Amino acid sequence: MSYVDEVIELVVKQNPAEPEFHQAVKEVLESLRAVVDANEEQFRKEAVLERLVNPERQFKFRVPWVDDKGNVQVNTGYRVQFNSAIGPYKGGLRLHPSVNLGIIKFLGFEQIFKNSLTGLPIGGGKGGSDFDPKGKSDREIMAFCQSFMTELCKYIGADTDVPAGDIGTGAREIGYMFGQYKRIRGVYEGVLTGKGLSYGGSLARTEATGYGLLYLTEEMLKCNGKDINGATVCVSGSGNVAIYATQKAQQLGAKVVTVSDSTGWIYDPEGIDVALLKEVKEVKRARLTEYAAARPSAQYHEGRGVWSIKCDVALPCATQNELSLDDAKALVANGCIAVAEGANMPTTLDATEYLQKNGVLFAPGKAANAGGVATSALEMSQNSERLSWTFEEVDSKLKNIMVNIFHNLDDAAKRYNSEGNYVVGANIAGFEKVVDAMLAQGVC
Repeated sequence: MSYVDEVIELVVKQNPAEPEFHQAVKEVLESLRAVVDANEEQFRKEAVLERLVNPERQFKFRVPWVDDKGNVQVNTGYRVQFNSAIGPYKGGLRLHPSVNLGIIKFLGFEQIFKNSLTGLPIGGGKGGSDFDPKGKSDREIMAFCQSFMTELCKYIGADTDVPAGDIGTGAREIGYMFGQYKRIRGVYEGVLTGKGLSYGGSLARTEATGYGLLYLTEEMLKCNGKDINGATVCVSGSGNVAIYATQKAQQLGAKVVTVSDSTGWIYDPEGIDVALLKEVKEVKRARLTEYAAARPSAQYHEGRGVWSIKCDVALPCATQNELSLDDAKALVANGCIAVAEGANMPTTLDATEYLQKNGVLFAPGKAANAGGVATSALEMSQNSERLSWTFEEVDSKLKNIMVNIFHNLDDAAKRYNSEGNYVVGANIAGFEKVVDAMLAQGVC
């Protein structure tokens, strides 16, 4: 049995009932076969893959808090510090009922390679809780966030582990967490990113993941003789990534015709009205039915269905495994030329393979959605220097990072005879830097 197969089998055995983690490890290691086979003797001796797939440490803790009725509620908190070979752990905090250890591990594992691809000195980590912010009052959310940070603050720091936002964790939640960290630790430092502008946040951070997704997509299309200008785009999701991906796509001359949420989706043949979408989702925190009610051209549909709409470019920006094999077949049948992942692992393995086999340009999330963590690292730099850069400065740095990411993964794919396979290219480019650092630092 090959070294790659041995380690995949070991991961499944040692981490039962964690299918998302198994999927992430399998996807990465399968695409690294050429590199691993070329260095198998050394990698086996140094147990490189075993060290790579095992977190350096992981924490699971209870989070008790009091709701508005005076009842005590208990949630579970997690932080997985996966790999610090190239810098302090960096990765978001996800607040969603679906959160469990396996999901946090899959996200943390992916984060290693995503962070490496940015070219910035940040390692991989992830955290969160099964707490659901939806339907909670501001006071309840503050109570949860303060309890969560009371435990988490023992394990993080500006030069150790710098969490950020993720699904369910926006500026409000980051603010409550930052205040509690400062209160307990008695220090004012850049321990969290995604902060408000009045207390150390970075301009362009809100837009970064969505904007970065389009910068990489634009470069991928351009390098393959195609153009985003004039393209019809389908977007899933209606959170931060989806909103700003939609905004940037339309700034670049594309027409975005869909968005979705957990209950349904919108088809708007005239193009999504970004201002209305922001009003519904960021201000009112309402469902997309309100968008449809306010927009005569919009059609609202219950359930799933975004990928049934004819488009040139598909941008899955909602959650993991949302784009299935059947969805991939529908996209191909409708003439889709490119898929770029705005969410983390939103495309199933069989769907990814189908898209690639049918000539669809495919940019994996660890590369395509790295704009958020890249700008978080830029926020860390500003905090360390006690500086605040302009929106244009941050946006320019972000665009350069995303263009460089594409060329790095494109070059890596070509070096290993996999030209055009950007999944392989992204994994190899991210892996090489991390492994070089791991080997240089000895057995640790």
